[in-house]
Amino acid sequence: MSKLLTLLIFNLVGGRLSLQGIAALVIGIGMAVDSAVISFARIKEELNSLADHGRGIIIGKSADGKKAITAYFIMGRSVNSRNRVFVAEGDGIRTEAFDPSKLSDPSLIIYAPVRVLGNKTIVTNGDQTDTIYELMDKQMTFEQALRTREFEDDAPNYTPRISGIIRLENGDMNFAMSILKSADGDGSSCQRYNFAYSNPLAGKAKFIHTYKCDGNPLPSFEGEPKTLELPDVDIDTMTDIIWKNLNEDNKVSLFVRYIDLATGEFESRIVNKNV
Repeated sequence: MSKLLTLLIFNLVGGRLSLQGIAALVIGIGMAVDSAVISFARIKEELNSLADHGRGIIIGKSADGKKAITAYFIMGRSVNSRNRVFVAEGDGIRTEAFDPSKLSDPSLIIYAPVRVLGNKTIVTNGDQTDTIYELMDKQMTFEQALRTREFEDDAPNYTPRISGIIRLENGDMNFAMSILKSADGDGSSCQRYNFAYSNPLAGKAKFIHTYKCDGNPLPSFEGEPKTLELPDVDIDTMTDIIWKNLNEDNKVSLFVRYIDLATGEFESRIVNKNV
């Protein structure tokens, strides 16, 4: 089935059907639906699972195996958290205040989420982007660089620091993710988890975000990064899928990048709620 028909089916169901609903549709009309439709639904269900993921990083390989895909989004409920936009800066991006007059504390919300160091793309939810960039430039590893950092100093939430890195090599990719978080909400102890993915499968991605669920204080993400199936779509469609399925009230900004594994060339998209 063509990509056009796949997208038509997804639009007809309006992104409203669950996986079970789509399965029933397939059986009911005796139609072989492209696997991309199921991928749409799985991404939708995961992104809609929380009203506020906090910040999220997605890294994976495109369905055709030719591109690395990464996405980073921020969400927020406070005036300070929502008063942000992504802007391009060099080969990466930075956050800045949408309305500078409303900026109350820039320490944890103004930073460079994405930077590029040679064949490596760094994506994080804080100024540890600069730590990773600077220390890897001095021949330290991703994991060694993060040993110098801990979770955010925003008690009682102690928001985790989540980080990812993509390495291009010999026309392929590998990537790693990390989370630095408090010990079950106890700010006296930092727990460090690193996840490395060699020879990632085409059409698969990993997704990590800062908060496990709603709460007061907000509980940190638990477990290994979640697996997502990536539909075989272009960057604009992927950006649209992610943005439309983040909570309308709490989403703030989204960055998506496709990197050609053979050449290292990339294209990026930025979406800001504040315009």
